[in-house]
Amino acid sequence: MNRDNQDRWLSESSTSNFIRWKGSCASRRRPVGDPAPGTGVPSIPRTDGTAPQSARVWNYWLGGRDHYPADRLAGDRFIGLYPKIVDVARHSRAFLARAVRYLAGEAGIRQFIDIGTGLPATDNTHEVAQRAAPDARIVYVDNDPLVLAHARALLTGTREGATDYVDADLRDPGRILAEAARTLDLDRPVGLLVLNTLGHVRDDDEARSIVGHLLDGLPAGSHLAVADGTDVLTGEAFRTAVDMWNQASDTPYHLRTPDVIAGFFTGLRLLDPGVVPVSRWRAEPDPSGEPDEVDEFCAVGRKTS
Repeated sequence: MNRDNQDRWLSESSTSNFIRWKGSCASRRRPVGDPAPGTGVPSIPRTDGTAPQSARVWNYWLGGRDHYPADRLAGDRFIGLYPKIVDVARHSRAFLARAVRYLAGEAGIRQFIDIGTGLPATDNTHEVAQRAAPDARIVYVDNDPLVLAHARALLTGTREGATDYVDADLRDPGRILAEAARTLDLDRPVGLLVLNTLGHVRDDDEARSIVGHLLDGLPAGSHLAVADGTDVLTGEAFRTAVDMWNQASDTPYHLRTPDVIAGFFTGLRLLDPGVVPVSRWRAEPDPSGEPDEVDEFCAVGRKTS
């Protein structure tokens, strides 16, 4: 966060970003799992707990434990401005689990690239995938040093499968694919997950280009899952909250429309139910009816050629 705006951010009726933060660190590859003695893999770095950090705020909304008082204060103030953010975060996480469960189960996908990992929480991608297919292989991609440290410490997988981490920027898809190829066989189908991440790319054409570049490096049978914030259901309230964050943030987020999100799937076979709120994508049956819609839309599509 911009240091000049930090005191104002914490004192005014505003709060932190609702999306998992992506910085601009240089790309470098690190293994995921428990560091072996003597390997020199660093422990979790010292962090500034006095400044809210978006990955930690998101973790707070998900009910996690990796946050400080400044993060909770910022998260609570965002809730005061936009109370539905907690529903957005938790429905988004549930969509991740349902999408991965479908891909590893019915679709038979055994390899995953998860871009924009965020801090570990309940039902991480490797946990869901390897419950369905113990031999599943997962590569996480993020460039937040805090996420990197937690990933090394916490994201361990099954003996049959593999879990790895790439420290890379979303805007460098070539690097992501090259590093992922050290763990995955990119001649076989891959489940590509880009959740709550493309909104950090302001220009729609650039965002589509990034997705296209990633898909070009994956074979037929691969699947794409995208989810990002929108402003079509709650409108001004959500825009106001995000605008206030963007005024103080070095990593602004840009809401998109469902039509723009649908554009990321051009050339793919869009799976039912299409582009819908994350709460409505193949939601579990509930006697009380369908879950409420939230202002984050998603879709899953299959590359056919």
